[in-house]
Parts: sequence; C-alpha cells; structure tokens
Amino acid sequence: MDSIGQVRAFNRTVTQRIGVLNDAYLSRDRPLGQARVLWEIGPDGCDVRELRARLDVDSGYLSRLLRALENDALVVVTRGDGDGRVRTARLTKAGLAERRTLDNRSDELAASILAPLSENQRARLVTAMAEVERLLIASTVEVTVTDPGSAAARACLAAYFEEIGERFDDGFEHDRSLTPDEAVMTPPAGAFLVATLHGEPVGCGGFLFQDNGFVYLKRMWVSQAVRGLGLGRRLLTELESHAAAGGARKARLETNRALGEAIGLYRAAGYREVKPFNDEPYAHHWFEKTLPR
Repeated sequence: MDSIGQVRAFNRTVTQRIGVLNDAYLSRDRPLGQARVLWEIGPDGCDVRELRARLDVDSGYLSRLLRALENDALVVVTRGDGDGRVRTARLTKAGLAERRTLDNRSDELAASILAPLSENQRARLVTAMAEVERLLIASTVEVTVTDPGSAAARACLAAYFEEIGERFDDGFEHDRSLTPDEAVMTPPAGAFLVATLHGEPVGCGGFLFQDNGFVYLKRMWVSQAVRGLGLGRRLLTELESHAAAGGARKARLETNRALGEAIGLYRAAGYREVKPFNDEPYAHHWFEKTLPR
C-alpha cells in the first residue's frame, strides 16, 4: 500500500505541474489529448490504427479527438486507395503551425520546471525522469500466449533468426537447429509467448514439455529497441510460470557462446550449467533449473 500511495502521489504532482488539469493545455485553446494527437501525427502523417496503438486509446475516443481537430482545420483524415479501411491522418498547414507552437510552449514549460532548481537538482531530476520513463515503458509491455504461426510471432522469429545469423560464428540455418518447426509449441505440447509494446511485437519465447517433468525452453528473443527494460527476465519468468502450471518441475535450455547477455541472464535467474543433454549444433552451453512449485 505504501508503494501504491507513492505512485498516486507522483501522478497527482505530475499532472498538476505539467498542466494536464487545464482545459487549455499550454495556454492553447484545446485540451492535452488533442495536443498529443497533433504531436503523434507528426509532419509526415500517421496511420490511424498505428496512432491508436501508440497512444493506447480506444477507437471511439481517438475518433472524437480527430473530429475536433478536423473541425478546427488542423487535421485531414483520408482513406487508402487500395483499402478503404485504412485511414491516414495528416496535419494541414495550420496544423503544422500549431504543432510548432506547441513544441515551443513545451520547451518553455520544461525550462520553467528546471529553472528554480540548482544544477545538482536538475541533474538528479533529469536522471530520475529517464529512469521513470524506462520503467513506465516496461510496465506497458504485454506478454501473452500466442499462436506461433501468428503475424506477431513470425515477425519476432524472423528478427531473432536474422540477429543470431549475424552474431553466430558460422551463421545460422534454421533447418539445422533442433525444433525447426515452432508450430509444435502449442498446447498441450507446449506454448509460445509474444511480448508487445503499443501493439508491436518486441519479444518472444516458447517451450515444449518433455519426459520426466522437464520443459525445454527455446527461441527466446528481445528486440534491441527495448533491451535494458528487464523484458528478458520477465519473459523467462513467464515461460517458467506457464511451464510449472503445466506440471513441469525442471527447465532446460541451451545457448550459443556469442550470446553473452543471455548466458548472464540465465545464470542470474538461477540456472546452472550442466553437461550437454541434446545435439543442438549451435549450442556451447547447456543450462538447467528446478522450477518453484
């Protein structure tokens, strides 16, 4: 409860200090929601579906925001020629000018927050803000059990294979690796998890149940764009939890010597190195861990 109280106090202070409570955000004649949409559309325009995912708002609310901006002649929304369901929002000339004004006002607001502080306090505040931003982004990531044949899963696997192909000493050929068909990672034989951030896939991992209470973890990957947020550890924990819920007592995995960060993650998570338990051609290290019940 102390942690929850601190989060709520932080939210109240921030919303008041940056002017979220005002109907006219940054002294402009529009609330924060409309201003944020102008920022996110940007000078090049933005697909409405992407805009909704990026802002994490429902389609009805976003439609109302866009309609208000259209009525003010700041935004135009057009439908794609090939697919009428695809809509793109673009800023008008007036919208671009309003966005520049909002940028200038935002700079002034940020400067007003820093101005009363000492140099040391400014450094502390900026550092703390960067850490809070990283943690808030981490809390936004969703991890779900997914069909390994889904578009999100395929995107993760393709990025994973491309990366290890560049990092492994002898490259990577998917067909040579054990479990070349990820489609088998479905219940009841196993499961495949995908992590998404604002609707975009940013990580994955799967497992297969084996004999004698073992579970075999495979294809764990985190996008470089979100590394440093603790997502690798979270994915690993989620895989272990799902496996334990399915009756597994011990987890096994192997990895390549080129993946030093993965080796460090497994050791920090309680995995101990063991003798090779399979013939994975790309493996140099084999690990095992007893799962908590």
